[in-house]
Amino acid sequence: MINPVPQFSLTGKVIVQIGGPGLLGPALVTALANAGATVVITSRQRAKAEAIAVAERARGFDVHGEECTPDSEPDVLGLRDRVLAEHQRIDGLVYNAMNYPMRGGWNDDIARWQQSMATNATGYFATVRAFGDAMAARGSGSIVSISSIHGIGGPNPWLYEGTTMKSAPDYFFHKAGMTNLTRFMAAHYGPKGVRANTVAPGGITDELHPDPAEFVARYGKMTALGRMAEPAEVSGAVVFLLSDAASYITGSTLAVDGGYSAR
Repeated sequence: MINPVPQFSLTGKVIVQIGGPGLLGPALVTALANAGATVVITSRQRAKAEAIAVAERARGFDVHGEECTPDSEPDVLGLRDRVLAEHQRIDGLVYNAMNYPMRGGWNDDIARWQQSMATNATGYFATVRAFGDAMAARGSGSIVSISSIHGIGGPNPWLYEGTTMKSAPDYFFHKAGMTNLTRFMAAHYGPKGVRANTVAPGGITDELHPDPAEFVARYGKMTALGRMAEPAEVSGAVVFLLSDAASYITGSTLAVDGGYSAR
């Protein structure tokens, strides 16, 4: 019988987050920990993941840092096996890794396009398959992929006028692919009790590498709320999709963009 009260808590769940550092990663870790999950976070450099884990453990939460290179299938499988050995279960996966080498726009070197495929396409598939199969073996689980509004729409050149910023074609390609592979995963894993969804954030405020003021102002005009998001404002959607409150949601893309895609 379905519990009539939605369960937004992640207490008792073991969640693996691929990509702990970066713009969005720490806020996601904090939200998962606050929701009660045991969290395993990864980075290509273990020290970066462990620094986040140490800060969360100081707050009293059960967070562990691991090293993992997503484009290495042996690395991914080794991580999966270590998590299962230590925690005996995996209840959720958050794929937040992103390699963004094609900064030169449409005319960038083709080698950078090929480089981006390793993490954003091959690595993504290897990771969701490895952890999805592990969850399917238990008969339950949730995969949440961090996509982008650039996976559901094209670029707006007006936003970049007068700046050195450029749209990256590989980013649009990979985020759209992530969205559609999620639909495939939903069909493949659904009969085995595993759900798959994407969260598509819009522009996020980045205090470490601030965007040009003119870009930020223009971007705000494109949203219903008149501003960019703070990292923590994306994390609630991720917690929701991992929780039992979303038990009948799979194959969906949830835009967290302040109304950008609705205008």
